[in-house]
Amino acid sequence: MNQAFHDARRAVAQVSGPGLSLIGVSGGADSLALAIVAASLPTAFGAVIVDHGLQADSAQVAQQTAQTCRELGLAPVLVFRVSTSSDEASARAARYEQFEQALAQTGAQQLLLAHTRDDQAEQVLLGLLRGSGTRSLAGMPAERGPYRRPLLELTREQTEAICQDAAVEYWEDPSNADTSYRRNLIRHDVLPFLREQLGEHVSEALARTASLAAADAAALDLWAQEAKTAHGTKLEELARLPVAVASRVLRLAAIESGAKNVGHERTRALCALGGIGVPKSKSAGPVQLDGKISAFRRSSVIVFTSTGSTTHH
Repeated sequence: MNQAFHDARRAVAQVSGPGLSLIGVSGGADSLALAIVAASLPTAFGAVIVDHGLQADSAQVAQQTAQTCRELGLAPVLVFRVSTSSDEASARAARYEQFEQALAQTGAQQLLLAHTRDDQAEQVLLGLLRGSGTRSLAGMPAERGPYRRPLLELTREQTEAICQDAAVEYWEDPSNADTSYRRNLIRHDVLPFLREQLGEHVSEALARTASLAAADAAALDLWAQEAKTAHGTKLEELARLPVAVASRVLRLAAIESGAKNVGHERTRALCALGGIGVPKSKSAGPVQLDGKISAFRRSSVIVFTSTGSTTHH
């Protein structure tokens, strides 16, 4: 087998636990390469295949992928069919719901995903376009909860080579060619242009940026958690912190109060209540947050209440 196989095998071995691990397999080159590599290890691996039903032949593709996984020696092989809209967020939510079900059903402690360096580069560019902060630029984490991404150092070209060397046919999702999706536009037009103009190292540099940003974001999140535990949302204490940390304290407090989707706009509005990094709002609130949570400035502290309730958090 080629060097990519050995690199991937070493990476998968490092994240494999003593018990059963699952692999999310779509039938594409990346996930089948991960399955091929995992099957060569002495530990136990099963496969989870989610048929989103978005193509006419999706059921056939799912069954063929399941058969390939069985032939590789993976067990159990679970196939789930879901109904979802074609947008990426809905499909992802439906997919992860099935992943959670598979973990619970099998008792597996972790599920491996086959995202590559190319996927990571695309994710960083998507974060840049959203105008998000450090956490967004950090891209996809190598591990979060039960999920592991051992192939983030490999390229898509290398996963295709692993499949070809193993004589395993992989599926090309036709929706991946549709550049009306922003990710596909980045994959087929933007990144090739950047490589042509700036050199082949572009994807590697973007992935390295993600790794560095992830470390920075983790440090800032830890600092913010410690500050919140020590002082809560007292404005006097928040004023002593760097804006990057103080804003995280408010976001953490909002989330712990039950707020959802506390993105850049809502975080900035929370900061305005206390004049943290932005001009102080003349109004003491409320700042309305998803999850029926409201934030107010009360004397020298930011408080969070459930809408229609007088309970402070």
